[in-house]
Amino acid sequence: MSQQQGPIIVVSDDKQPSLMAVLGEATFPVIETNWAEAARAVVQLHPATVLAAVPQGGDSALRSLARRISDIRPYLPLHVLDPKGALPENAIPFSRTNGSLDRLPPRLRAALRVRTLHATVLRRLNDQAVKTSVAEFDPVRDATVLLVGRGGAYPALSIVLGERMGVVGALSIEAAAKHLNTRDIDGIVLGEGFTGRVVDAFLTVLSEDSRFRHLPVVATLAGLAPVFELPNLEVVAGDPAHVAANALPLIRQHAFAGHLSRTLRSIDAGGLLDPSTGLLTAAAFERDFATAVRQTLANGGGLSVARFGFDRTNSRARLDGARLLSRLMRQMDFGVLYDDGSALVVFAETDLRTAHVIARRLSSVIKHTAHDHRGTRRNEPTVTVATLQPQDTAQSLLARLHDEGRRAAS
Repeated sequence: MSQQQGPIIVVSDDKQPSLMAVLGEATFPVIETNWAEAARAVVQLHPATVLAAVPQGGDSALRSLARRISDIRPYLPLHVLDPKGALPENAIPFSRTNGSLDRLPPRLRAALRVRTLHATVLRRLNDQAVKTSVAEFDPVRDATVLLVGRGGAYPALSIVLGERMGVVGALSIEAAAKHLNTRDIDGIVLGEGFTGRVVDAFLTVLSEDSRFRHLPVVATLAGLAPVFELPNLEVVAGDPAHVAANALPLIRQHAFAGHLSRTLRSIDAGGLLDPSTGLLTAAAFERDFATAVRQTLANGGGLSVARFGFDRTNSRARLDGARLLSRLMRQMDFGVLYDDGSALVVFAETDLRTAHVIARRLSSVIKHTAHDHRGTRRNEPTVTVATLQPQDTAQSLLARLHDEGRRAAS
């Protein structure tokens, strides 16, 4: 990891020989500093990441350092060794297992990949030809966590997580696997209700699948040894608020990486994709749709459009729905999310009957995935479908679709 621009800063008032030995074996350039000099070291040395061993009663110093680090670009990971109290949102916990630090280098590499991704986005956005922009936002607001578990702690965990982010609930490992294959998940909280053997099998499967290997996983099973190849696995015991507080920074980092990846795809597409949803921007959609209608009328064939009307007062619901549509729709199709809470998906070479079947399948996935912290479904879009007629134009087809959508909503 020595190719990273900047050293690894270790902040501690005590010597950390075991930590320095692990970092030395991983060929990290390491600089030690104490808490009194920590802020100045960060400013002067431009580190790649910061490791902090917080002394008893040092929460205020940690919060101050975390605030300073949060303003640095590109993203600067902050890891806290063996945290004892509540953490700032950008401070990632790392708990030693039986005194071992073997999992630390993989954790650092995972965080440094996010830093490199952010640096890549910033570099490419400096190109004057790039039309994509990145708005300032809270990654947690757009994050989705998969809560797996049963028992008395499940409702409390659902509430405390749902107050900050989207929650997808699963009462079984089988249901969790289904959600992982259909949703953009930013983290997993594995609650109680499963035997150690079941948890071990689930984590082994995650570690063997490259799609999920870097997902944050916070497990609450006491005595679980994190020997899996999951760099962002944390074993956290305690009340639901404590579990959620330790999960939040890891989920925040993953959600931020997801946003950066969508931004890069938007840059690669010449600014035609919305980084928040993965669907087309409104201007790009209107151009593409007009061309598709013109070509279909000239050459024959079918063209249908589905309108998914989400609750316009719930920005989270329509964002979740739009991302699901982006993930699940066919490669030949394209769509857009409008500010009025509706998403349109154009089905190429598709008649009305087939379009209804596809739209029902998409709507079913949306309705049965996301729930709010009270356990009620949040995404129940009204769905209307229209197909292109010989006398239609792009404008008349959309007008008919929106008229039918208003009637369906009423």
